[in-house]
Amino acid sequence: MSSESENLFEKAKRLIPGGVNSPVRAFRSVGGTPFFTRSAMGCHLTTADGQELIDYVCTWGPAIHGHNHPRIKNAIAKALKAGTSFGTPGPAEVEMAELIVEVVPSVEKVRMCNSGTEATMSCIRLARGFTGRSKVIKFAGCYHGHVDSLLVKAGSGALTLGNPDSAGVPESFAQETIVLPYNDETALADALNQNHNAVAAVIIEPFPANCGLILPKEGYLESVRALCNKHNVLLIFDEVMTGFRLGIGGVQERTGITPDLTAMGKIIGGGLPVGALGGKAEIMDHLAPLGPVYQAGTLSGNPLAMAAGIESLRMLKENPPYDHLEKMGEMISGGVSKLAEQHGVALQVPQVGSMFCLFFSEKPVTNLDQAMGCKHDHFNKLFHKLLESGLYLPPSSYETCFISAKHQDHIVTETLEKIERAFSSF
Repeated sequence: MSSESENLFEKAKRLIPGGVNSPVRAFRSVGGTPFFTRSAMGCHLTTADGQELIDYVCTWGPAIHGHNHPRIKNAIAKALKAGTSFGTPGPAEVEMAELIVEVVPSVEKVRMCNSGTEATMSCIRLARGFTGRSKVIKFAGCYHGHVDSLLVKAGSGALTLGNPDSAGVPESFAQETIVLPYNDETALADALNQNHNAVAAVIIEPFPANCGLILPKEGYLESVRALCNKHNVLLIFDEVMTGFRLGIGGVQERTGITPDLTAMGKIIGGGLPVGALGGKAEIMDHLAPLGPVYQAGTLSGNPLAMAAGIESLRMLKENPPYDHLEKMGEMISGGVSKLAEQHGVALQVPQVGSMFCLFFSEKPVTNLDQAMGCKHDHFNKLFHKLLESGLYLPPSSYETCFISAKHQDHIVTETLEKIERAFSSF
């Protein structure tokens, strides 16, 4: 007898390409049929078939307070009474801008948009318009959304589908993008020397989280900043995932390294679609209507998204969850590492704050090539065993796990028990 999720997926495949509206949801990497979610609460999802799952995807990052938080729901309901969209400036946009400028070290001005992809795309256009240069440097495995010029050696769903370069991207676009290995400052120095006065920006996930989770080597981000300064190149931090999650000011607060532009999203939408870019006022003022770099969006600063995001940020300020999230992250990473060792499983569990991943590898993973060399079949096996037992990891070994404030000690203990049972069959 078919499950409700299987029936829904069969119907979806007739109506939606691949049956999903974002590729990694299709379970192509891990195999099998994706489940459909009926509802979510706290750190749990309930599937269309009634199975309750401990969730370590957290909407791919935004649900830092847990799913369906009452304060965020109430904020949306209150905003809804006034209308869904105005097509004019609204007070909530100003309040959101004030909050972001207050807490993100590099941001003096901010422009709202509707997705992380829009944010990175606009950062690139702005950097080119500000500098008058055309080339951009990115790093292999860093995913910056489905922007034409950045879908080169991309991470996330592009890797999951085994095709890190997308069809439909003209070769001429890709030629403006220089792709370098992450954690290799010599490669960056050489590229900047060889392309003197031609590079507009270096865009980087400071903690790459779209090919698993890769941590920067000591001093690496400082070197990237120094090299950009030396060559008068703008440094763009893609903090769509890490922003407000690894600290209210993101990686730049955590490390003290200040980029010129920052792409943001996820948490500032409180679960609704949102993106933003921000940075130095002299750069941001090159955006229309003040400057010649055009960027627009009919629903940018949507009042419902602003209400949800404002409440999310207020909660982070009033009662910061970061110590708790760090504790839960360390409990999981340490516990899983210990279990893997006990069962003779070669596993690396990089973790920072509320983010972690599982690399089935003998050695630490520091770049994309090493991530691609892991035993992905081991992850796929673990994924399905955990899903059967009521625990949901991202459906790809190239993705990062997220923890919410609703993941408490007993949830982590239950998680480790499920993982131990799964390892016993390895």
